[in-house]
Amino acid sequence: LRRNGVIVVLLSSQPKAVERSVRQTVSKGKTSERGGKRLPRSGLVQLKMDPIKGAFVLHHIRCLFRAPIGQVVEKILVLHLFSVIIGTIVRENITPKSMKNKPRLLDQVRERIRYKHYSIRTEECYLDWIRRYIRFHDRKHPLQLGAAEIEAFLTHLAVLGNVSASTQNQALSAILFLYREVLSVELPWLSDFHRAKESRKLPVVLTEAEVKSVLAYLDGIKWLMASLLYGSGMRLMECIRLRVKDIDFAQHQIIIRSGKGNKDRVTVLPDFLDEPLKRQFGFVRVLHQKDLDQGFGEVYLPFALEKKYRDANKEWGWQYVFPSSKRSLDPRSGKTRRHHIDEKVLQRAVKDAVRAAGITKPASCHTLRHSFATHLLQAGYDIRTIQELLGHKDVSTTMIYTHVMNRGGRGVVSPLARIFPVGEQPAGSVIPFTVRS
Repeated sequence: LRRNGVIVVLLSSQPKAVERSVRQTVSKGKTSERGGKRLPRSGLVQLKMDPIKGAFVLHHIRCLFRAPIGQVVEKILVLHLFSVIIGTIVRENITPKSMKNKPRLLDQVRERIRYKHYSIRTEECYLDWIRRYIRFHDRKHPLQLGAAEIEAFLTHLAVLGNVSASTQNQALSAILFLYREVLSVELPWLSDFHRAKESRKLPVVLTEAEVKSVLAYLDGIKWLMASLLYGSGMRLMECIRLRVKDIDFAQHQIIIRSGKGNKDRVTVLPDFLDEPLKRQFGFVRVLHQKDLDQGFGEVYLPFALEKKYRDANKEWGWQYVFPSSKRSLDPRSGKTRRHHIDEKVLQRAVKDAVRAAGITKPASCHTLRHSFATHLLQAGYDIRTIQELLGHKDVSTTMIYTHVMNRGGRGVVSPLARIFPVGEQPAGSVIPFTVRS
């Protein structure tokens, strides 16, 4: 403050009266007698002094706080008023240049996420939870909040929001990331939070006949993508983000780049899809050449490959196997490119196909991946092989598909089936159906 030549302070034997007078002056829209002016969105007055007067006032403040014990109450009141005014001025009007150039909180979160190479989906998710956390506490800065406020937010999600355990854990992960990685707060209470226990659910699996009926209601590029999901066990976004160079027709394999956990893996390419994929390649090549003729043709490249290989973003091998029908603006670089197709296109098509096939199971695109693993187990393939194809870190995750190897309830034959032979109609088995008006 002394360096800037600006200081705001109220010294008086009656600080409450001074504060009341200041607020009345501001409410009337008047300026201070000493050349001060009203601050925007605050009830304080800014007084401008030269550095000499500022040093003089600071000297008297130091003398004041060495006063006898009889003036303790007065010192506390003056100190409170002084801290409020100085804090408001520093925050609103005379913030140093280093603080003015400091990015906003959400921008700091975004920079930290990209520094740690998290996916753009994680970035969007974490930013959304942090916004909701701040708004829940009336837009207070997270440094002013503590363990009780975090617990109150999580309780609100569970009780009033009725969210699942996984959603609650996701919100907690975003908040802990904010405190640990962005604000650099290492407090004991950050490690005291217990995550909600998630329930173990069995995956939804379609039979081979049901898969065939679902694919029958799809056509074109949607049929091809759904067939890849079931034929290779890929996740939805892994299929959507496939590049031309990742398809190996010679060895009948698909190389999945930067999958879940930013890991690469190899999975099977069904022979049945060779010709449909080659036809899709021909369509993509024509579309790519059209973009090049119009001065476009670039695609997104991960990390700094675009700087390392200047023209790689226009090469044929880096193009998406399933490109979008129109060009769009890249949210990070701001360049106009042709991105991959929107995943919602396939999600809606599969939902409509499941409904049209008359299947009552809550099947989705991920159900085709579950069905891939289950049918391989039924065919007698080793579970370790299936683990590698699916990209699971732990074999215990793949073990959940072994439930299909049992008959009924873990292979148990009900005693009711022994009493009545197959095909026999026991007496009283016909239940009358009465309609009541």
